[in-house]
Amino acid sequence: MVTIRPVNEADLDALYAISLATSDRGRDAGHLYEDPRLVGHIYAAPYAVLEPGLAFVAEDAAGVGGFVLGVTDTDAWRARLEKEWWPALRKTYRDPAEVPLDRRNPDQRRAAMIHHPEAPPPDVTGAFPAHLHMNLMPRLQGRGVGTTMLNRWLAAASARGAASVHVGVNKENAGGVRFWSRRRFAAINLPANTGSRSVWMGRQINLERLLKGQSCPGMWK
Repeated sequence: MVTIRPVNEADLDALYAISLATSDRGRDAGHLYEDPRLVGHIYAAPYAVLEPGLAFVAEDAAGVGGFVLGVTDTDAWRARLEKEWWPALRKTYRDPAEVPLDRRNPDQRRAAMIHHPEAPPPDVTGAFPAHLHMNLMPRLQGRGVGTTMLNRWLAAASARGAASVHVGVNKENAGGVRFWSRRRFAAINLPANTGSRSVWMGRQINLERLLKGQSCPGMWK
């Protein structure tokens, strides 16, 4: 049995662990990092701590094995992180600015993201202001859990006024691109040579269609 529920403070360690276990193009990246919390500092923990109303986890008998979280206004979120999240981390992690890009190890690349966060292109946030992140451990994949979690998040975001949403997917994560494509996310046309490692994908939120497609939004076998 898998249950989808709102995040709580006790879930933070699990969110860090899931982030690390799925961050190498969808695979476990534990062998790549000296600091196992770096990925979660960027992609999971700030949402659970600062925007818990739009953060949900999937839990089974083995514990929390997945999460979906995000915000309705990406530009406002970036400003909030600058005030409430990055300052403390910037005191902990040194900016590797003096290390050439091609010589940085994974920890240094993530530390650079803390000091110099990547901003989605304006064409993305202008048309699709909301964004989300979703990660599932392998034991929960291929069972419809991701689709149910996504619909739960989209309904919550719609209730807060969101009409469209985007995701950023690593260009080398073919499985991730397929996942979002099958859920009506389409690649956003951008000028060539943006330099980003991400494929930006967006979709409209149709709450009526979501509700018709949800037979059991909270729990199933």
